[in-house]
Amino acid sequence: MKAIIIEDEIKAAKSLAGLIQKVRPGVQIVATLQSIESAVSYLSQNEHPDLLFMDIQLSDGLSFEILKTVKVHCPIIFCTAYGEYAMDAIKTNGIDYLLKPFSQEDLEAAFEKVENFRNFFQQPAQPGIEDLLKRIGLDEGKKSFLVFKDNKYTTVQTEDIAFIYIRHDTTTIVTFNKHTYPLDQSMEQVQTALSAKQFYRVNRQYLVNFSAIKEVEHYSARKLCIRLLVPTPEELLIGKEKITAFLSWMENR
Repeated sequence: MKAIIIEDEIKAAKSLAGLIQKVRPGVQIVATLQSIESAVSYLSQNEHPDLLFMDIQLSDGLSFEILKTVKVHCPIIFCTAYGEYAMDAIKTNGIDYLLKPFSQEDLEAAFEKVENFRNFFQQPAQPGIEDLLKRIGLDEGKKSFLVFKDNKYTTVQTEDIAFIYIRHDTTTIVTFNKHTYPLDQSMEQVQTALSAKQFYRVNRQYLVNFSAIKEVEHYSARKLCIRLLVPTPEELLIGKEKITAFLSWMENR
């Protein structure tokens, strides 16, 4: 996932960048911009990111002016010290509104919102035949992964993958026959490559294959527990905020 930070305070921008790397190490921050003018110039001349982090009060005005000049399709996480602009943010592509100072948990929750939406909506970089196939459900995503284990290269078919998870900061494939393979890719890159119809991002650590789901039951009044055909190192829990989206994904076969 590629992200841009629009923040006029250099110290705040660096702090946010560091927090993003803690919460989502796979996110690539491609630019840090400090003004409306520089943001409009960059977004007008370069490929748009997958996610924008945007302060509202910049040195040369309110950042909403950027959105009036440049058509931005990606979701925006607003990071501001002012609460009075929340309604204006909702009217744009704002997916979350973080009031400074915010915590790592707040940022984690914001990323989960983004990932929740990505399970259903795909933001095409460019319109074309590939996007059309995805929209009508004919694109099945990546067919296989090239992996390196025991000093050998081999391929793992996507249909053989039960789940993918982060283990010791490494993205790891687990197959239905319980074999494990490390991947030299971030979880965000893997998720983007796979079919959103077949694989679901349960949380930051786990991406599960629909075919691997054995049963789903209520864990508490606010959570669901997912059990797979292949055991997972930790319990797979779905929080209240994602239950409706997950069950909709389960039903939409």
